[in-house]
Amino acid sequence: MKHVLLVDDEPRMLDVVSTALRARDYTVSTAPNAGAALKLAASCPIDVVALDLSLPDLHGLDVIQSLRAWSSVPIIVVSGRTGISDRVQALDAGADDYLTKPFAVDELAARIRAVLRRSQYLETPGPVAFGPYAVDLAEYTITRRPGTAAEPATAHNVQLTPTEWRLLRALLRAPGRLATRRSLLVEVWGDAHRSKSHNLAAYMATLRRKLEADPAHPQHLITEPGLGYRFRR
Repeated sequence: MKHVLLVDDEPRMLDVVSTALRARDYTVSTAPNAGAALKLAASCPIDVVALDLSLPDLHGLDVIQSLRAWSSVPIIVVSGRTGISDRVQALDAGADDYLTKPFAVDELAARIRAVLRRSQYLETPGPVAFGPYAVDLAEYTITRRPGTAAEPATAHNVQLTPTEWRLLRALLRAPGRLATRRSLLVEVWGDAHRSKSHNLAAYMATLRRKLEADPAHPQHLITEPGLGYRFRR
């Protein structure tokens, strides 16, 4: 049974659409804001996200970018914004489809089936290799690759805390893509911490100590001054 996450700040809409999708044999979770949506997406398997752009805490585009930092889950924007520029921005940010309000649930269900068909052909990513390590995001393991230099001089397997894993996952799932400070703070800690950038800086320093050969001059976990962070292989 496929799991759909509905994100909208209109309780009536969430109630009507979730009831209709459950009647079509979907498992449905709902979120009234961006922070709740990102927490749900990080804590349980989600097959499709149906997302409104107008949310009380973050713009829907920020949610798309946060999800795309670590996930390839199909995203269908469901919005009252009908302008071409809104559609283009959402699709460029990483959305897979765009449906305008008001809409028929039958059409939303058809679009969900379509993005699920497309997603089944996507290759599931394996371990991410960088430096001397192989990081398996599915198994939560970091092991030293055979034949690599023994730097930094640590144990062969690196241990991370749950928070460090969430942060590393957000960076590694989109090599080369900028992850803004705000999107990382919301994804890893929740919306209440969106302004506490010192938390993010401290955890990035810890990840570098554990994974970079020279933490003072990182080669993989890169700071983009004034913007955020980027993972480079």
